[in-house]
Amino acid sequence: MDTQQISAPSRAPSAGVVHINIRLTDGYSIISNRLSQHRDMSLLAIGLGTHIQSLPAGRRIGVKALAAIFPESEARIAAALRELEHHGFLRRTRERVRGGRVATRTESYNHPEAAARRAEAGARAGAVATSARAIDPAPAPVRVPEREPAPAPAPAPAPAPAPAPAPAPAPAPAPAPVPVPASEPPVVREPDPAPRLVPSPAAPKPPPPPLPFPRRPSAPLFDEAARLLAGLQVSAPLFALSEVDVERLTPGVAAWLERGVRPDAVRVALTDDPPVPLRHPAKLLRHRLIALLPPPVPAAVPVVPLQNCDDCDRAFRSPVPGCCGECRDVRAYADDEPCLLGA
Repeated sequence: MDTQQISAPSRAPSAGVVHINIRLTDGYSIISNRLSQHRDMSLLAIGLGTHIQSLPAGRRIGVKALAAIFPESEARIAAALRELEHHGFLRRTRERVRGGRVATRTESYNHPEAAARRAEAGARAGAVATSARAIDPAPAPVRVPEREPAPAPAPAPAPAPAPAPAPAPAPAPAPAPVPVPASEPPVVREPDPAPRLVPSPAAPKPPPPPLPFPRRPSAPLFDEAARLLAGLQVSAPLFALSEVDVERLTPGVAAWLERGVRPDAVRVALTDDPPVPLRHPAKLLRHRLIALLPPPVPAAVPVVPLQNCDDCDRAFRSPVPGCCGECRDVRAYADDEPCLLGA
């Protein structure tokens, strides 16, 4: 019985990841798989959301604060924050605080759908309570007058031989009961729908920003941009573009080249650190051409050439040849001086 069975199969999987987990007692956070295994967000957004949910309450998570910690640029961190907001894991609002200042309130959600349902249920309960208080109270009951008692019959007189006894008076008819008006049923107002934390898929999307276009287009500039786009697949095989994609993106690359960016720098800026998997390379290139567009090159200051003075032969700067400033003053003084005649 104590002999080990050598032929028993191992419990570890033959392929894929193997988890070596150690029980943690401190320094850990509970992250939902809705964030860590999200299929529609980039790895940068998932990692940033995981970092935000592991931070204590009150920690600042602005773009500059995060860029000071991580090696990613402010543009990539801002794009990841927008992804988290789009999928409901992050919500940023502007609120007025003491002193008249405006501060940004950031809320991180580990379960956006449940948070939206809770907010909607709370808003519905508050609306029902408000409508119940607005309903008028029930009308006071109407008092029905009591029935008057019939008058008692008069005592019979002493028996007389001739007259017959007088008949007893008939009782007075009871008054008809006053109908009580039935109270109208209370009108219950439908509560206002709670604001959606996650935009509806049917909501209209804003139009995409236009692709940059060169200020002074030319055929050589467009040819160089088209060659750069067609050759991206040589250095970056993931960016294999079709002929239609090259024609659409050529004006954007031409705008970069017009602003003095070298072709190698354009190629690196467009293909560096792509997402995995890369499903739409043309859309990624269009986004980067718009978001990372460099500023235009400032106009060069014209240089005034050097001239030699016609009188003193000294060098001075002037667009046209002639005399320097001192010689012009001497000539002007000589022309204004009166002529003195000797005796």
